[in-house]
Parts: sequence; structure tokens; C-alpha cells
Amino acid sequence: MKLYFGNTVTTLTTVMVLMLIGFIGWSLFNRVHISYWGRRSAAVLIFGLAVCCFAAARDGLDKTIQHTIDGSCAPGLFPLVSVPTIIGCVGALLIIIAAIAAPIAKTQRAREAWFYVMSGGAVLKIVTMEIARIIL
Repeated sequence: MKLYFGNTVTTLTTVMVLMLIGFIGWSLFNRVHISYWGRRSAAVLIFGLAVCCFAAARDGLDKTIQHTIDGSCAPGLFPLVSVPTIIGCVGALLIIIAAIAAPIAKTQRAREAWFYVMSGGAVLKIVTMEIARIIL
């Protein structure tokens, strides 16, 4: 339990991750009734960014980067070049591409597709990081 509710940042991150996954799941389940996919994409982008910031703080990504640059502190949970950080960057790339493309899309069908790309990137990042935290 300490892995997900050890301190305030960890608890907030856990709750936010569950809320984001729930929002994405609810959107997929009710996709027939959704008229404005751009709004959904914006919500995933904004809330997903907040979740990523909390997860980076939780896992000590700033400490890992500082340790890699000058070695003045202990590294965070994951090494800078590792499977979780590389897959996290790939997920972030998917989110960025979808965030740029969704507002440009002309139809709701295209915006829906970009929502799926963005959500897929977010879920990829979350699943990878959480599995890596459990294994480590």
C-alpha cells in the first residue's frame, strides 16, 4: 500500500491516475453519445499533463536528471535511460502529436481518432510506469 499511498504526492498521483483512466474509460464506453471530441481531447491533455507532473515528482525524475548532469544528489526511482523513461517519452510524443492535430481536424470523426491516439499515449505511459514501479 505504501507504493501508492506512502505520502501526499504519491496519494494524489494515485487518485489522479485513477481519475484519468476512469475518464478515458467512460469516454470510450459512452462514445456514441459524445458530440464534441475536441473538448474530450483538451480535458485529457490538460489533466494528463497534471498527472504526468505529479508522477515525475513522485518518481524523482528531476533528481535523476540532476544526478546525470552533475551527480550532486541521489538519482530518482528510474535511470534516465531505461525502458520506463523511453516508453514514457514515446507516450508523450503520441500525446503531443494528437494535441497538435486534434484542433486542426475538420470533422468530429477525425477528432475522435486523435482522442484515441492521445488516450493511448496516456494509458501507455501510465501502465508502463505503474508496472515498472511494482517490479522495482
